[in-house]
Amino acid sequence: MLFFTPRSRCLALLGTLLAGTQVASAIQLDLGSTQSIKNAASTVAHSMMSYYKGNQTGQAVGLLQPPYYWWLAGAMFDQMIHYWYYTGDKTYNQVVIQGLLAQTSPNNDFMPSNQTLTEGNDDQAFWAFAAMSAAEMNFPAPPPDKPSWLALAQAVFNQQASRWETSTCGGGLRWQIFSWNKGYEYKNSISNGCFFQLAARLARYTGNQTYADWAEKTWDWMETTRLVTPEFNIYDGVNMLDNCTKPVPIQWTYNVGTFLMGAANLYNYTDGDPKWRKLTEDLLNGTKVFFPPQLGGNILQEVACEPQKTCNHDQPSFKAYLSRWLAATSQMAPFTRDFIMPKLRDSAAGAAKQCSGAPNGGKTCGRSWNSAIWDGQTGLGEEMSALSIIQANLISKVLPPFTANKGGLSKGDPTAGTGVSNVRPPDSLLTRPLTTGDKAGAGILTAIVLGGLLGSTWWMSFGS
Repeated sequence: MLFFTPRSRCLALLGTLLAGTQVASAIQLDLGSTQSIKNAASTVAHSMMSYYKGNQTGQAVGLLQPPYYWWLAGAMFDQMIHYWYYTGDKTYNQVVIQGLLAQTSPNNDFMPSNQTLTEGNDDQAFWAFAAMSAAEMNFPAPPPDKPSWLALAQAVFNQQASRWETSTCGGGLRWQIFSWNKGYEYKNSISNGCFFQLAARLARYTGNQTYADWAEKTWDWMETTRLVTPEFNIYDGVNMLDNCTKPVPIQWTYNVGTFLMGAANLYNYTDGDPKWRKLTEDLLNGTKVFFPPQLGGNILQEVACEPQKTCNHDQPSFKAYLSRWLAATSQMAPFTRDFIMPKLRDSAAGAAKQCSGAPNGGKTCGRSWNSAIWDGQTGLGEEMSALSIIQANLISKVLPPFTANKGGLSKGDPTAGTGVSNVRPPDSLLTRPLTTGDKAGAGILTAIVLGGLLGSTWWMSFGS
């Protein structure tokens, strides 16, 4: 029971009045109007890019400021490539190009010296996704003296294929690349799912069956390790110290999303192979846990942390990736549209109403898309997720991603990524002290999982 003092009643009334003004100033979105969707996307894109200072004098190009980690910058640039593709707005293109190229490293593999000490496979993959999107969407090419977008994606694939580790658990990628990092003994779904998706997209773009074979191998490994439930929920990962026999039953939107994106690309690449159609359908059903029936069944929610308000600085962005990949799935596998489009529409409508926070002129986006009253949450992830779901409703207005044989302009290098950064970082990095920014990466909660601190949380039971 709650007890209100006279002062608290006044504050509650003031909060109610402020909430009313927030709703009135929410982003206006008419999902029946292409221009309205573009206008809403433009507003959120501006808010999201305000978190990036790398284009300002004295700031590090391609990096976000704390508390945001390196991988999120790659995810943000990928989001802005999609923004350009959906809206045609070129405002941010040069910033995106400069940011991506600044983090490629001398070996053109997205293992820059400022990140190599703590970089994980999933971190590297999110930058590769941005390069892959740039290739598929004919984003403006890098200067002639720089690697192509396709070659950058191929470099990451080649390096990660070389890290496929069979001495324990029958295969799979470790979460971390280097043995001194916490999580090196953990094989997680996001690292393997990113590899699966990258391989599938490369297969479709290049027509090279080898990439598809790697994707299939990765999926087979996921099933063997029981990281996929009979309901096609995707669990977080497995610990090599117990020979990967005890999957950690936490679910995140981006885990099922990355496998869905890969399966849909393989379905498209194989001209409708029934195997990949069934997997696409099964994984689509696996997303239902993130559209809770108590929210109407079409509102996307990060169920592992959003209701409890326990999300860290990474996790509010996860809905951006599932939103992005759901839209792409509806294009790669058109039979999924009837399932996907109502979810994109209802979630976008909710996100726009939630973009009513007092900062930023009453347009700051929160997390709770089931509420028209701003929930008080702010951050890069909240803006990215809102932008992703809003602009995803333009998917029927754009061409499908290009391929090398169908309009794609980016030329690749199948041997890319064979530099020394795949083996060890520069010696200077091995001797410098760790900074705060060194100590975290994508899927930060996995480090807590490895510490055994999440055994009693209610959401670990999903899909079990």
